[in-house]
Amino acid sequence: MLTIKLILISAVFSLLLTPLVIKVSYLIGAVDKPNYRKVHKKPVSVLGGVVILCAFLVGMWIGQPVEKEIVPIVIGAILIQLLGLVDDFVDLPAIVKLIGQICIASIVVYHGVTLDLITLPFGIVIQFGIFSIPMTILWIVAVTNAINLVDGLDGLATGVSGIALATIGFIAIIQQNIFIMMLCSVLIGALLGFLRYNFYPARIFLGDNGALLLGFIIGVLSLLGFKNITLISLFFPIIILAVPFIDMSFAMIRRYRQGKPIMQADKSHLHHKLLELGYTHPQTVLLIYSIAALFSVASIILYLSSVWGAIIIVILLIITIELIVEFTGLIDDSHQPLLNFMRSIIKR
Repeated sequence: MLTIKLILISAVFSLLLTPLVIKVSYLIGAVDKPNYRKVHKKPVSVLGGVVILCAFLVGMWIGQPVEKEIVPIVIGAILIQLLGLVDDFVDLPAIVKLIGQICIASIVVYHGVTLDLITLPFGIVIQFGIFSIPMTILWIVAVTNAINLVDGLDGLATGVSGIALATIGFIAIIQQNIFIMMLCSVLIGALLGFLRYNFYPARIFLGDNGALLLGFIIGVLSLLGFKNITLISLFFPIIILAVPFIDMSFAMIRRYRQGKPIMQADKSHLHHKLLELGYTHPQTVLLIYSIAALFSVASIILYLSSVWGAIIIVILLIITIELIVEFTGLIDDSHQPLLNFMRSIIKR
């Protein structure tokens, strides 16, 4: 009942707050103007993160979590949202944003949230020791930026984040982890209310302030949900966040192969490629939702599987990722080794 209550309260709160934030955005000039990399044709509010953060804080006030981890999560959420807000107004250099993200992730580590060990098959345990600190920071920063990169179409990052949170929340129910379930519920509700105005044609965007906020919280939640994990369960958060990770990873590979800086923005992300293939804006978003949901279901099956079953699922997922990359031309339109192999088999 608490889960449903938190979802409903945060959903109604964000649903009511969003129109007000949209009006304020135009008054203060907090809008995203169209350019050659943008899909939208007119200025749109970029204060979506304000709505999500307010709904999150209200939900936490109502839920009253007692776990000590809530302190770095709330502090980090406020700071990362402010960092994104500054970036939305003045367009910070990539290195400045990265340093800011590392500092904010360090707050989480300072409060004791770290990836400490991995348990391998046959009872072998690997302790990370001091390396748990950089690994934890790297994970949080990676997830933060992955969500930010996928925020390219109306409602895209909002929906993908909601699917990821629903998956983490479902596994939290299985684990009987009330704290993570509570946080996921609040954010899911906030995203549902916000999506009413964020889906195509969007009246408000998440902005960097919203995308970074969601990425940060999801990164920390995935750490808390799979802390002291086994080798197989190491793949859970990666699979849950497969869509943003695929987009981020292959964007870096693509830029490296083209001799461009890996942090340089381009118009060849997954959603751009699907638009080029002829899908409409809403169709592209819904298709990526479906892909995200597919990977989320796979992660739950993986969680419930035996070791050998998990290995088979991971292999199938790797093949699926490669097919997505080749079909969309995410690296290069000519990069189709697996598709070419399949075509040669069919011709025989």
